[in-house]
Amino acid sequence: MLAGLYGRAAAFRRAWYGRRPDRVRRLDRPVVSVGNLVAGGSGKTPLVATLARLLRAAGERPAILSRGYGRRERPAGVVVVSDGERLLAGPAKSGDEPYMLACALPGVPVFVAPDRHLAGRLAEQQFACTVHLLDDGFQHLQLARDIDLLVVSRADLDEPLLPAGRLREPLAAARVADALLVPGAEGDVEAVQQRIGVETAFRVQAHAHAPRLLAAPDGTEIAPGSRPVVAVAGIARPARFFAALRAQGWEVARELVFRDHHWFTDRDIAAVERAAFEAGTTLVITTEKDAVRLTEAQVRHEAAPLWAVLPLELVVEPGERFASWLAGRLAAARRRRIEAAA
Repeated sequence: MLAGLYGRAAAFRRAWYGRRPDRVRRLDRPVVSVGNLVAGGSGKTPLVATLARLLRAAGERPAILSRGYGRRERPAGVVVVSDGERLLAGPAKSGDEPYMLACALPGVPVFVAPDRHLAGRLAEQQFACTVHLLDDGFQHLQLARDIDLLVVSRADLDEPLLPAGRLREPLAAARVADALLVPGAEGDVEAVQQRIGVETAFRVQAHAHAPRLLAAPDGTEIAPGSRPVVAVAGIARPARFFAALRAQGWEVARELVFRDHHWFTDRDIAAVERAAFEAGTTLVITTEKDAVRLTEAQVRHEAAPLWAVLPLELVVEPGERFASWLAGRLAAARRRRIEAAA
């Protein structure tokens, strides 16, 4: 019953914004939204990083706009996480995902604010951005977007609505997307495309790289060996992380799971160290998102095990077709702006 009420409320909200264009604000530069239909764990934030790199390679100056979910401090106004050259705010003020993006994307400014329009205006006026990437933007209907990219997995198709499941909106909402980004195999892309009825869809492949030691200044990579590891994850779908480690050949002796966006306490770290001791190992591997929520004191004290992070890269396939499609949609968005101003 609650799920039905939630679904009707979500559908009403989307329809209301559709009937009230005066309540939707626009930025001067094109907006590319990356979002999903489920609460957490779809991979949309790593895809924002992929898109930022693709746009920079095409000569664009992208800026990332985020809400900063899960941050511990909420200063008023816009938080400039990175100006593209320097990190200006830590994860407590920015949130783990925006901070992770800022660390991974030199040359790309990252902004956090509940009011993404205000953040976008700052990006245009002071940082000369040419395109905005709206992180987790599918439900942020207050801001107009020129391209709506929606991450949908095959498993999402049968997910119940909140609070019974993880679906944030009825599946019918996906039909407004300009393109679907589908993790998994080719068959998954076809199944999702047929069920939702969106003409354009691309496959998303995840590539896990060799873990890097957090304590090493140069990020020394490590390879599977004879010793087991303890795996630590505070993300929405930790099973994917554990599976990626095993696929690389790591013997995962213990899996420690924390809630998504969890801020690690000293008690948590003590539990991790105890698990490593009991497993007979000195190596702990965690996710990139979790690593930004660990303090230097927690992972580098004298008795600490070796902490490493597993880098994950998402690739949109076929790459050339996606890049061409995206460039074409951006060009069309700019033409519409010129025509509207004439």
